[in-house]
Amino acid sequence: MRIGVIMGGISSEREVSLNTGREIVSNLDKNKYEVVPIIIDKKEDIIEKTKDIDFAFIALHGKFGEDGIVQAVLETLNIPYSGCNPLASGICMDKSITKSILKTAEVNTAEWLIINSIDELDLRKIAEIGYPVVVKPNSGGSSVATSIIKSEEDIKEAVTEALKWDREVMIEKYIKGEEITCCVMDGELLPVIAIKPKSHFFDYTSKYADGGADEIIIELDSPIKEKVEEAVLKCWRQLKCSVYARVDIIIGEDDIYVLEINTLPGLTKNSLFPKSAKAYGLSFSELLDRIVELSIKERS
Repeated sequence: MRIGVIMGGISSEREVSLNTGREIVSNLDKNKYEVVPIIIDKKEDIIEKTKDIDFAFIALHGKFGEDGIVQAVLETLNIPYSGCNPLASGICMDKSITKSILKTAEVNTAEWLIINSIDELDLRKIAEIGYPVVVKPNSGGSSVATSIIKSEEDIKEAVTEALKWDREVMIEKYIKGEEITCCVMDGELLPVIAIKPKSHFFDYTSKYADGGADEIIIELDSPIKEKVEEAVLKCWRQLKCSVYARVDIIIGEDDIYVLEINTLPGLTKNSLFPKSAKAYGLSFSELLDRIVELSIKERS
């Protein structure tokens, strides 16, 4: 089978995608697959560079990659691909839509509001949510242009910066607590990872620099363990995820709060999903095999 590893792309997360793609290319089993790196520099490349592959392993992050558009193109071309389908990908890429669905499903998530321009900034509404707040692009990733704002004086600058990266900006109640990430494969929760960033939050540097954060496999105690498992599997079902995904959660002082769902989790040497899979008993190469197998089954 000829597998094309699709990487690069046109989003703010291009470099992360290239790192993910290189790791996947290096670790796919060459005895099983013919592996072809495919670097996307413009949208048309998805059609032009995928003509001779049997399967697309998507290593893209951000817009035009994680948002369901590439998945829809590949479905049109009748090329099976890794991960979630276009609908789940698009829903999970939009943090506000994700949170709205989760709220309907009675999954706890922090209070938030969305603005489309600096003119819509309503300091009274933000004060009602209560500082500190997290300001971030609604459809961004890797914590690009994300900041924790503690007072009204700094909110305008943070929103202005986030609007450079997206048309919509989320302003979300900051929840103090322990951040965990929950990797799910084929509807099964893998070992949970606690994230202890060495900066004030799990920002871009913490995520991708060697030693940027301590990421520890943990065993949660009851009743938190059961609450987390219930919330994660509700996310998987309600958002129609398939193959694999990662759910990020904060364990707050009073409850757990789902932050977001990532339908194309990073697969670099520093990424969380391979660490969780390793604790489950899967090597990186075996994890990639499993993703390919589950994806082909999902698309057949």
